[in-house]
Amino acid sequence: MSGLFLDTNVVIWYFAAPDKLSNAAREAITTSLLDGHPLYISSVTIVELIYLTERQRIPSIALARLRDALVEPMPSLIVVPIDENIAFAIQQIPRDEVPDMPDRLIAASSLYLGVPLVTSDGKIIASLSFTIW
Repeated sequence: MSGLFLDTNVVIWYFAAPDKLSNAAREAITTSLLDGHPLYISSVTIVELIYLTERQRIPSIALARLRDALVEPMPSLIVVPIDENIAFAIQQIPRDEVPDMPDRLIAASSLYLGVPLVTSDGKIIASLSFTIW
């Protein structure tokens, strides 16, 4: 399977503050899209964006742009629901190294799909080999 999995922070920055993305992250996302490969996001990311918008911790434009991207006729974003495969894959994400449940679910989703995870999360980067930042 080709493409990239985007962590929640990357989704926020991609839609609201692209200058916060690293050069490697920006380049990987652009290349993936130009090559016709999808960007995957977890359903958990949508929940996190709604929560952060409600708490006014992120600009509401990030959620609005995500919503728009998901309803495009040929969406380049694919939402990955949490299913039993991802639930069991979470066992491969070390809880001691990545303690936050949403982070573990997102990392497990990326691992299960076999695509690199674009993230700036130092804990995930330090514990997994399939990350881009």
